[in-house]
Amino acid sequence: MGEHIIKLPDVGEGVAEAELVEWHVKVGDLVREDSVLAAVMTDKATVEIPSPVDGEILWLGAEIGDTVAIGSPIVRLKVAGEGNVKSDAAGQTAKAEEPAKPAEAKPEAPPAAKPKVSEPVAKAAPVAVAPKIPERVSGAPRPEGEKPLASPAIRLRAKEAGIDLRQVSGTGPAGRISHEDIEAFLARGPQVAKASGLARNDSVEDIKVIGLRRKIAEKMSLAKSRIPHITYVEEIDVTALEELRAALNKEKRKGVERPKLTLLPFLMRAMVKAIADQPNINALFDDEAGIIHQHGGVHIGIAAQTPSGLVVPVVKHAEARDLWDCAIELNRLADAAKSGTASRDELSGSTITITSLGAMGGVATTPVINHPEVAIVGVNKMMVRPVWDGTQFIPRKMMNLSSSFDHRVVDGWDAAVFIQRIKALLETPALIFVD
Repeated sequence: MGEHIIKLPDVGEGVAEAELVEWHVKVGDLVREDSVLAAVMTDKATVEIPSPVDGEILWLGAEIGDTVAIGSPIVRLKVAGEGNVKSDAAGQTAKAEEPAKPAEAKPEAPPAAKPKVSEPVAKAAPVAVAPKIPERVSGAPRPEGEKPLASPAIRLRAKEAGIDLRQVSGTGPAGRISHEDIEAFLARGPQVAKASGLARNDSVEDIKVIGLRRKIAEKMSLAKSRIPHITYVEEIDVTALEELRAALNKEKRKGVERPKLTLLPFLMRAMVKAIADQPNINALFDDEAGIIHQHGGVHIGIAAQTPSGLVVPVVKHAEARDLWDCAIELNRLADAAKSGTASRDELSGSTITITSLGAMGGVATTPVINHPEVAIVGVNKMMVRPVWDGTQFIPRKMMNLSSSFDHRVVDGWDAAVFIQRIKALLETPALIFVD
């Protein structure tokens, strides 16, 4: 038997490092060639790392959330044959190069010992022998932050009874909590809480920010720290637009399969027309170089919520797409984003962004600009409201646009002119089709 070291491969496009976002294996697992071992993220693209050989997992070289350099060892396997780890003259297996461990990491177990894993994901280093738990006086208050010692059965009983085990004094070895301790706690515990079924919950769960959520946090922090936002809210009467949309969705043409139209393709076409009058809105601002990159092509990012978090697939060259082509590309990208199959190219390159929460869009929002763009158009919830027509109130379908602009590049007046142009096009949708 031998050992085989798997290093983080080159994931392309000049990437020097990647963030580990998921382990598909743990120490002790048997894997086959081409089995997926892990997933890493570079920018917004997630890449799966397969195993090149059959073997048993001996060691995992990083924790979820760690940033790993290309070429660093990430997995050690026991394999049939010699493997790819050389032996020294004494016949002992040479220790594989391992990434530097955090200062607080425990000492490694001897290489020959087979580590055991008690958690779903193995740690960065071979599991060390657990330190002996210091004895403490039974029944003494538990120091803040110390986890209570209890069996799974005790924990289940406490959960069902609404008991916080940190409040229970254990009388067993090292303060271990027993059934008798639970009964004693219940006997003297708050009677009102027991009678009502209510109990205090002082638990605090620490959740590491990793993967896409970390990227989102970094992106939002960058945008808010660098861009002075100005938000402009305007209400739009979309009654005529909704009537046209419904009519177009009912229309069928022989031999032509058209996608169902939502509001977004109409908004995209309206934005293209408004940008033709104000090309400075369709730009990226390199604030470090002091350069505004004004683009001719209109590449509209669509902020989309996925099970993993917020991503922005991009409809490239919306200026060259008609209403139905915009809808087709929008649907394709939305499906790719939700399934996690969108490529790096499909998730980058936008010059202006649309954000919409659909039916949960609220009355008004203050959208954050997708740095380094200079504008974002926010769609709010559509509602039927009474509107005064000069003689009476009539029901109209109304919707607000809440849009933000980089005030270093776009003056308030220009922002208002841009949104008013979009408003005019959406309220008289026939103008969208006029060149």
